[in-house]
Parts: sequence; structure tokens; C-alpha cells
Amino acid sequence: MYPEDRVLVGVMPNPRDFEIARAEHWYRVPQKNAPKGIHAEYVAFYFTKAFGEDLRWAIHFYARRTGHELVFRRDLIPGEPDHERANQLYYKLQLGPIRQRKPPIVSLRWRRVVFIHTTWDRFASASEINDLFSTDDQFVDRLYHTLREQGVYTQLQVPLRESGADYLVDLVIPCQEGDVLVTAGDARPGDALALVRHLATDLENIRSAMRQRGGPLLLDVPLDA
Repeated sequence: MYPEDRVLVGVMPNPRDFEIARAEHWYRVPQKNAPKGIHAEYVAFYFTKAFGEDLRWAIHFYARRTGHELVFRRDLIPGEPDHERANQLYYKLQLGPIRQRKPPIVSLRWRRVVFIHTTWDRFASASEINDLFSTDDQFVDRLYHTLREQGVYTQLQVPLRESGADYLVDLVIPCQEGDVLVTAGDARPGDALALVRHLATDLENIRSAMRQRGGPLLLDVPLDA
């Protein structure tokens, strides 16, 4: 294991699929949705609500990727030849032994996860999902750590959907009466991403937006306003 090793975090939708990963040592990814990290050295699994109250919305297990191949779903799961996606192509990620992540990496608040690309050093040191994200934008990264130090709960790299299109918001600050969304990209309020209610450019604007929405959700210390 090296700090720069790549880790792909994928959704594990249900216990049956996890049992396949554990017993047969593979995990499937639809070709049409294949992430750029398909060649990652490790694959980790984000459990959905199907795993129950004690396991949901967290990463409990991971495995080394030993290879991959492109196959039809009907060949991956021959017991479901009439499935609506039987003739679609999937990447079959071949896995080594499933290992448990102790403690698990938890999501402090429900979020929609598709794929997360991270590195082994972040994965090894993370305590919650947001710790896995890296960003090349210094303002967003600095803002995230500033708010966390002040006890404000934030989410990095949050996927949103509007009118059938997917967008990635750099940082979301959940508040009592709505979210403050921060992006360093091209999405603009009322334009490509109407869900972005506030395009913040500095910390004072962000604090003002948080107050307008009833104040932020806190971790364990108050916001230093």
C-alpha cells in the first residue's frame, strides 16, 4: 500500500451484491457509467439504506482490485436472463480478499454517492466521507477546513440532478432552512444549475447566506461568527 495508490469508492446497493463480492470476489460497474477510476488499485464499498440502521451510509469494507474485464450482465448473473439490463455491458472488477475498514468511514448526513475517487492516504486517515474528497481549487479546500474548524458541517463534491442533467457542486453547507451551495466552476444560479441558490465568493458572503437560511448545522462547536 502506497499513499498515492488510487481508491475507487462505489455504491454497494444491497446485501446480495455484497455477498457476491465476498464469496466470488467481483464487483460490477455499468460500462455507460464507468468512472475514470476504473483502474484504481483498491475498491471500497459504500453501503446504502438496504443494509439497515447499523450499517447504512458508511464504508465498512474494501478490497484490492486484481484485474477487470468487460462482460454482459447475462453472463455475470446467469440466473437472471430476462432482466431488463441483461444485454448491457458491465466492467467486472476482480477483487482480492474483502477487508474490513475499522472504524468505518461514515456519512454524518445522508448524501447521494455514485463514485468517489480518492487516494490511499486519505482513505486510511478518513473518519467521515468528506475526508475522502480532494479538490484542486484552493479556495474551496481552504473554506472547507476553515468551516470544519469552526464546527460547521459541510459536504464536498456533492452530485445534484436538474432536468435530467447531473452537476457537481464543490461544497454544500446544510442549514436549518435550506442549503448554501458553493462552486468554483461554471454553474450559475438561474442558469445551468438552478439548484445553486447562492454562488459564494468569500467567507463573509457565505456567513451571510448561512444566516439567511437560519444558521448552519453544527458538529460540536459553535460557528465563530
